[in-house]
Amino acid sequence: MAKTKITVNNNGSIRIEGDFEIVDKSGAAYDLGGREVVSVCRCGLSKNKPFCDGSHNGHFEHEAVAFALPPKK
Repeated sequence: MAKTKITVNNNGSIRIEGDFEIVDKSGAAYDLGGREVVSVCRCGLSKNKPFCDGSHNGHFEHEAVAFALPPKK
């Protein structure tokens, strides 16, 4: 199985690829139609939430740069 990779894109979605499952708050799985790559909305504008539909174009800015989280408490 492919390791799951999550990429935070500049000015856009979160891309998930590999072996993963996406569930709603009740634990019911979304039918991903066999996809091994999806993009999840983080701007809040998609009409296909939680998935990205490109609505963020020109309306959402975030420079995605990795950093270290502080130690767990």
